[in-house]
Amino acid sequence: MRTLCSSTLIGEFFVIGFAALVAMKDPGLSMTTVWTVSGVAMMLCLLLCGLVTRPGGVALGWVLQVALIASGFVVPMMFFLGAVFAALWWASVHFGRKVDEAKARFAAQSAGPAEPSSPDAA
Repeated sequence: MRTLCSSTLIGEFFVIGFAALVAMKDPGLSMTTVWTVSGVAMMLCLLLCGLVTRPGGVALGWVLQVALIASGFVVPMMFFLGAVFAALWWASVHFGRKVDEAKARFAAQSAGPAEPSSPDAA
């Protein structure tokens, strides 16, 4: 799951950076505000790459997805891109867990059954 989710988050990192460049053209927003908000979101993306397998990591990822969609109020194209990345996040979590379960099953099968200890071994 970590690989799929991290890939999605790295993609979001770049999309947030490009959206900040577009938001800078809005005369109602200061450059400081745009880069502070975008910088925090970009750092959160990077931080989540390491936290995604920890408790609350996936939930925090969902918060980021909602924020990305809500950024569409500043840069309208982000409504669409936020929805795309939310779908990618869902797919990363869903299929990542399935891959993790399959790996665990394969590892358990590869280990084989434990050999019973003989009564003579003491």
